[in-house]
Amino acid sequence: MEVHVTHRPTRRSLLLSAAALAVTAGPLATTARAAAKTPKVLVIGLDGALLTRIKDADAPNLDALMAAGLTAPSTIYANPLAPTMSGPGWSTLITGVWPDKHNVRDNAFTGHRFAQYPDFLTRIETAAPSRTTYAVSSWAPITDTVFSAAVDTRVSTPSAEYDTGTTSRAVDRLGNGNPDAVFVQLDNIDHAGHDHGAASSQYRAAIHTADAQVGRMVAAVKSRPSYGAEDWLIMITADHGHTDAGGHGGSTLPERSTFLIATGPTLAAGSVRYDVKMPDVAASALAHLGIAIDPAWNLDGRPVQQPRPDDFDALRPKLTARTDETGIPAGVLGHTHTPPAGWTVDNSAMGTGGVAEWRGWTFTTDEFWTSAQRDQSRESNIRARNVFAVADGDEWYDKPVTGTFDSTLVSPAYPVTGGRTATLTYTTYYRHESPQKGEVLVSYDGAAPVSVRTYTADVPSRTETVTLQVPSGARTARVRFRYSGGNNWYWVIDGVALTGS
Repeated sequence: MEVHVTHRPTRRSLLLSAAALAVTAGPLATTARAAAKTPKVLVIGLDGALLTRIKDADAPNLDALMAAGLTAPSTIYANPLAPTMSGPGWSTLITGVWPDKHNVRDNAFTGHRFAQYPDFLTRIETAAPSRTTYAVSSWAPITDTVFSAAVDTRVSTPSAEYDTGTTSRAVDRLGNGNPDAVFVQLDNIDHAGHDHGAASSQYRAAIHTADAQVGRMVAAVKSRPSYGAEDWLIMITADHGHTDAGGHGGSTLPERSTFLIATGPTLAAGSVRYDVKMPDVAASALAHLGIAIDPAWNLDGRPVQQPRPDDFDALRPKLTARTDETGIPAGVLGHTHTPPAGWTVDNSAMGTGGVAEWRGWTFTTDEFWTSAQRDQSRESNIRARNVFAVADGDEWYDKPVTGTFDSTLVSPAYPVTGGRTATLTYTTYYRHESPQKGEVLVSYDGAAPVSVRTYTADVPSRTETVTLQVPSGARTARVRFRYSGGNNWYWVIDGVALTGS
């Protein structure tokens, strides 16, 4: 099936011309625009591709892109949020929100919320209708269902042509057209994974073929007569991974694995980051094209060009291997009890014994923590990034203990202004079982802590915002996250910030 949708000329005629905008903005803006390059975006999705297998395969074009820019390994969800399937995966990448928002839970797309959370090409068309958008895919539901009719051109490649046809169409549009934002999906790596497994030579051969197809698209971009005046952000990603034996949909790390390879402005050559997540693809495309991300859109993604420093992420070089958790691969470095500068952990009320990795608040990663015990919803901790803090009474109790789990994570002293309000934000994920309790407390200038939020029921992964009324005369505030309970569940904290008004 091939679908072409082009906006009516009358819609574009409503826009001010670039010259008129320049006159309106003044001579300084005109000079800046004349010196600036035209931003453009190319997103290529490799269905079912594993970054580890790309590195094993003969993939010179992907290797060159990694050397020239950013490589960001990442993980996704599993059930009960959504299975590791193409429908939820592509919907997350293309809309910039996780499945709990776009509501795609399988490949049927039943109950999707694309009207509320549209694809990034539709957002481009809405914000800047003069931009030209193009999407082509080997898996038809992407261009038939996920991308809306607002996109200028959507092409579902006939099955007889498969990735060969998808590549040829993309190369032609990139080389001979003038698109501003392009999305391409190639399917054969996933096909090889299902038929032969991710550990097979056929899977590596499929990566080699896709690599050559990626190379043709990149070459088409660079051969454009106007390339020297253009500023391209190129992103390569995947919707999910595969098991060695073949297949996906479950909760193993290979099935949950994805990645982003990106080249573009501000992305350092040969850089590696661990704070990038699937929804960032859509947000990065919008940001590169100069489209302001409206907070009302409620996106989960954030532009990779605008990294946000986080205290816990600074601990990655200090992470160590397992001690008691023999189910975690020995080579995975993923936990420490040493807090970042300015932070402390108060274990004065903490019991003794238990599993060493989880005694009190622990700083860990998704790869390490979910490997401790799969299928207990740890995989739904989707909004924490890179290194995060977790209090996990469930895992701590897997060896004999004395006493109970009672540990408090204490922040640095943040500056505040007495008599004014301040805003506390943090990412949280809390799974509850009585008598467990999570409590957020704030103390001003060393005074007794005051409770500002209590958790006694399940809370899905989300960002919390708490408005604080700072006492008159106060100059600093410390935040405490106290988790107490028995052999219950867990609490995750990440991205803590306290700002004044």
